Amino acid sequence: MKLKMAQMQQSSGHRPMELQQPHQQNTRKRKPTSSGAANSSGTGNTVGPSPPSTPSTHTPGGGVPVASNVNILQKSSMICGVDATGGLASSSNQMDALDSFVDFDENVDSFLSNDDVDGRGMFAALEKGSSEHNTESLKGLSLSEVGNNRTSNNKVVCCHFSSDGKLLASAGHEKKVFLWNMDNFKMDTKIEDHTNFITDIRFRTNSTQLATSSSDGTVRLWNAADESGALQTFHGHRSHVTSVDFHPRLTEVLCSCDDNGEILFWTVGQTTSTHVLRVKQGGTGRVRFEPRSGQLLAVAAGSMVNIFDVEKQSSLPCPPKGHNSEVNFVSWDENGEYLASVSQDTVKVWSVSSGVCIHELRSNGNQYQSCTFHPRYPKVLIVGGYQTLELWSLSDNQRIPIQAHEGLIAALAHSPFTGMIASASHDRCVKLWK
Repeated sequence: MKLKMAQMQQSSGHRPMELQQPHQQNTRKRKPTSSGAANSSGTGNTVGPSPPSTPSTHTPGGGVPVASNVNILQKSSMICGVDATGGLASSSNQMDALDSFVDFDENVDSFLSNDDVDGRGMFAALEKGSSEHNTESLKGLSLSEVGNNRTSNNKVVCCHFSSDGKLLASAGHEKKVFLWNMDNFKMDTKIEDHTNFITDIRFRTNSTQLATSSSDGTVRLWNAADESGALQTFHGHRSHVTSVDFHPRLTEVLCSCDDNGEILFWTVGQTTSTHVLRVKQGGTGRVRFEPRSGQLLAVAAGSMVNIFDVEKQSSLPCPPKGHNSEVNFVSWDENGEYLASVSQDTVKVWSVSSGVCIHELRSNGNQYQSCTFHPRYPKVLIVGGYQTLELWSLSDNQRIPIQAHEGLIAALAHSPFTGMIASASHDRCVKLWK
């Protein structure tokens, strides 16, 4: 255009006229892309030598390892490897409210348009830039210990942040609930109502209420703001209850599983379970609702990971092969697109939409037990093993070990609101990291 305008100017002897019509824009809408700079201001903790693979005592209530099989379903799937004994939708009014929660984003950007420009180079450049960003983020990333609490006199096996990040709850073999105020670091302890050790603890969404599961066969509801004991006790399991979780949207609904493979759904205020499911090989690990919509429920059962569709109640064939040993922990990313599962020798990250394992990390002797996605870097997974935390970049498979505890790190939690990370260990400590 400049060449043509210069030729016009030379032929007419006048300055070029301004174009009266604006340049025609492509009618295809494109989402703005943003890629923040990698945070290179990490504290750069000194990395100690690799911890010894000293055997640790496994938390009681776990299941027996079984034949490897991981049941990861697509978001359009229903139940995988689950035998339902009744209809969830017909059990209560709240369960009737389980409408379709999964949002499939149809607004997929396309860099190829009607213009005479090949957008493939632009797309490749974006991919390259994204990969470089994630690689650099791990190089400059570390964790600094910002808090340490050793109130418990026994192993701590679970921890969880409240939705606003102001409270951290932890529990374990001491059968008590410990509450840590993040504003003033004051510690509070609940009355010891459970008669056996606590296996899991979870806050209700946007609430100070929380639930605990225990090997005494019960699930109990508490209020962190109330100094009294449990608000409600849920009876119904016939064996050790291994995990509990609240639905993120139907906040009065919670579920729990036991080592006999039964998953019970409860409603706060009701004394009996609203629905019962049985998972083959036992729900020995964790139950975790997908954090965004709650339509999907992940259940660790032996060496399997079941993805259960709470809404549609159906089953599809399951893809073969998963972990070679018992799954100890499962963790969703914040968008519910990926699920990480941990066994002693392996961490796997699954794409929920495709049912495919897209990342795998071998422990190399560091007995893996827990994991959580980084609250600020979604492509970084934090893995807890024996004494050591590992930062694992999913982009380039790099990992950084950080000496953290004196025992097995049984649980990890993070707060998206504050960016804080918590680790609970058999060394009786709960630590805070940032």
